[in-house]
Amino acid sequence: MFQRLLLAACLISCPVASVAQEPAYIDDRSDGAALIRSLYNAVSRKEYARAYSYFSDKSELPEFSKFAEGYADTVEVEVKTGTVTPEGAAGSVYMPVPVAVRSVDKAGKEHVFAGCYVTRLGDATLQEPPFIPLQIDSAELEEVDQPFDQALPKVCHTPS
Repeated sequence: MFQRLLLAACLISCPVASVAQEPAYIDDRSDGAALIRSLYNAVSRKEYARAYSYFSDKSELPEFSKFAEGYADTVEVEVKTGTVTPEGAAGSVYMPVPVAVRSVDKAGKEHVFAGCYVTRLGDATLQEPPFIPLQIDSAELEEVDQPFDQALPKVCHTPS
């Protein structure tokens, strides 16, 4: 009985350290929007190598260390995706993904970005090992002055 009272007293009066909940691991390449949500899940979890791996052409990206440094001050990130309209072309399916991204830096400043990612899946029946899954083919985002909930572009198109 005394132990129960002691436990109850401690639960009421003992300080409890708050622990930030890490986002659940998401690695979903089932469609363009899912891939983009996986990208920002990796960024949220500070898994920059995983985030980097989602891009198809690393020559268009900074080297990995610079890529990771670009997120060094990011403490929170949220992404909203719009309607994806897949388009087939010469053995590939392109999936342009409209996005709005809200990030918060270590100083507490909020940033909102908007634009488009184009994801690409090569025809799996034509591939030989190693299989190349759905990847990010290109990205065009810019910081905007709109609130996050109004920043999502209506539509994106594949590059010509």
